[in-house]
Amino acid sequence: MNSVVTRTWSSVLFDLDGTILDSAPGIIDALTETFQHLGLPVPSREDFMAYIGPPLLASLQERAGLSEAKAREALAIYRNDFRRDGAFDSAIFPGVVGLLDSLRDAGVPLAIATSKPETQARPILDHFGLTEYFTVIAGASENDARTSKAHVVGHALSELGKAGADTSQAVLIGDRIYDVEGAAAHNVPTIIVEWGYGSPTEATGAIATVYSADRLRELLLGN
Repeated sequence: MNSVVTRTWSSVLFDLDGTILDSAPGIIDALTETFQHLGLPVPSREDFMAYIGPPLLASLQERAGLSEAKAREALAIYRNDFRRDGAFDSAIFPGVVGLLDSLRDAGVPLAIATSKPETQARPILDHFGLTEYFTVIAGASENDARTSKAHVVGHALSELGKAGADTSQAVLIGDRIYDVEGAAAHNVPTIIVEWGYGSPTEATGAIATVYSADRLRELLLGN
């Protein structure tokens, strides 16, 4: 087994959507409502999957072709609808709670690093009883001052450091190329989970891909 993958990790950062939670149903329903409200052609549910992971403001401009002003209007509508109806329309992926238990028992500091706004991420984690596992919950800011995955990862690392955690051997667990690129901006390697929303090509640059929570546990803890 590759020693680069099985080294002792000093802290572990987790993406949220597509990594810990299968949150696609609620996100897609809120996006559908947003597009209908604005009178825009509604993509298929399959096409909407590409919106999950990267910062939504960027996706609305790049994928839907909206101007920045129109994209910000759409984002405000989406966030309002998601908070009302879609925030808890999710499920924890199989094996994730057991993995978090193992990491906590091993004393490994954990953080959430999500492109979702922190004001959404925290109540969702509370709802699913997951908040207690994480030393830090880092997400995008509502004012869009912190939007990119690189900004979010940097914020998570900074907050872990303030909490006394060792981030010298940190690793990010995610499912999209945006996770790989955002972590790489801070020289943090990424392990990609195959149960998420990314395509196989998005694992390019990751140090490993895993098909199950048990396999991920092996890479993170060596057991």
